[in-house]
Amino acid sequence: MRVPRLPRPRSLAGQLFAMQAVLIAVLVAGYALFSYVSDRGQAQDAAGRQAMAVARSVADAPSVRTAIHTPYPTQTLQPYASEVQRHTGVDFVTIMNPQGIRWTHPNPELIGEHFLGHTARALKGESFTETYTGTLGPSVRAVTPIRDGGRIIGLVSAGIKVDTVSARIREQVTTLVSVAGGALALGAVGTYVINARLRRSTHGLNATELSRMHDYHQAALHAVREGLLMLDGRFRVALINDGGRELLGVSGEVVGRSVADLGLPAPLTGALLSSEPRVDEVHLTAARVLVVNTSPVSGGERRGTVVTLRDVTELQSLMGELDSERGFTQALRSQAHEAANRLHTVVSLIELGRAEEAVDFATAELELAQALTDQVIAAVNEPVLAALLLGKAAQANERGVELVVSEASRIDDGLLPASLPARDLVTILGNLIDNAVDAAQGSEGGRVTVTACAEGAELVLRVSDTGAGVDPAHAEAVFRRGWSTKPAPAPGGRGLGLALVRQTVRRHEGTLTVSEAAGGGAEFEARIPLPTVGAASGTDTAAADELPGAFAEPALPGGDL
Repeated sequence: MRVPRLPRPRSLAGQLFAMQAVLIAVLVAGYALFSYVSDRGQAQDAAGRQAMAVARSVADAPSVRTAIHTPYPTQTLQPYASEVQRHTGVDFVTIMNPQGIRWTHPNPELIGEHFLGHTARALKGESFTETYTGTLGPSVRAVTPIRDGGRIIGLVSAGIKVDTVSARIREQVTTLVSVAGGALALGAVGTYVINARLRRSTHGLNATELSRMHDYHQAALHAVREGLLMLDGRFRVALINDGGRELLGVSGEVVGRSVADLGLPAPLTGALLSSEPRVDEVHLTAARVLVVNTSPVSGGERRGTVVTLRDVTELQSLMGELDSERGFTQALRSQAHEAANRLHTVVSLIELGRAEEAVDFATAELELAQALTDQVIAAVNEPVLAALLLGKAAQANERGVELVVSEASRIDDGLLPASLPARDLVTILGNLIDNAVDAAQGSEGGRVTVTACAEGAELVLRVSDTGAGVDPAHAEAVFRRGWSTKPAPAPGGRGLGLALVRQTVRRHEGTLTVSEAAGGGAEFEARIPLPTVGAASGTDTAAADELPGAFAEPALPGGDL
């Protein structure tokens, strides 16, 4: 069974057009009715005045008084009355004696009969008008006395039929209706044109649909975690959702403010103020890594910009984890290959009957591996840092770089507070070591020296290399996102590691500096305040729980100096 579809509500533009058309029609009809009633009263008053003027003119005519004194007044008065009636535009002029007997009438057969109407007031010397139905039908008539000295010798009545008055009114109303119709048509055309533009602006949606769309719009803005920012043509904030406020770290009333006044990092502000579209650009704020996309809104002229923001801080961590896992895999593959070679050597020595040399060779290799582990554990007893340094030492060794933990390094287990998570330590030290290994690789006697210790109430993480070093003029630029001495494999692929390091250090209210190392190369030093030196015993357990995380949460990709 087919369910009948309900009729679709009229669009908002159609409703406005219908309302305006009805409003104009009502106004015109009301004005026409008012004009008709007003003109009708005015026409009747005008007819009464016209009739009174004719009647008085006849009553004041000397020839009328003379004719009344003759034996047969009708013979003189009837032609005279007909002439006056024809020239003045009235429908009748009746002259009668004081008793109301007609001497004249438009219909000669009615001469001599009694006048139909009131005459009492005229007999008292008063002139008046009235609407009365006589032999010619309803008429507006005037009655006035004819005086001869102080004596009333006759009466005169002049009148205009009501039909004649109505005909005059109909002519006026017809003209009014024509003008009103023209005004209505002009108003309808203007309303249609305006509402056609409105329909285009609302895409034909009615008020209910617009209200529903607004509700969906508001719900979507507050529901999505991604940031949405809309700028007008002058780069002022026209709209921002909750996600955008959180990702940009802005609060208060920002709508109507310029992007340049929001206090955002300069590279991010420049991207938002750019007139060119930006696709998947990576930018850093004080605490987040954001992917920014901008798309200008234009329709013949620039109307604004739509900006979307995605938080990829966790994604960058996962990318760092993946990159580090790849490095570990390559190191393990190389070590497995080297272990196989050494095992073959041991087997060959045994087969040659040189068992003692085989034992010495195997023991030397084990001591070398154990020495590196003992060196790291003795210097840094903090599980996360120790695991990180061991993994980075293996990676550096595969790339021909020696990673050395300095004798000054000393971090006991339980030193680091809970406010300094393992992820942040991996981000800082892992990226600094990756940069240092990149710089030292290929140099003669390539070496990276790591120092991790507590100095007073600060945690010091210092990494130096034997590379080419950093130009003092670029001491600040190296920490900006996008700055690198090596070509980027893809947009945003370089210049991120040191920027992430500085972001993490600043988040913990620390400092990050770069200077020339004692033996040449560059030395990066991060100093992070330690709110609590020598944490409670529970910290040991927390650190021990985080030990596997040293491998699950390695340094972010940052070999980009």
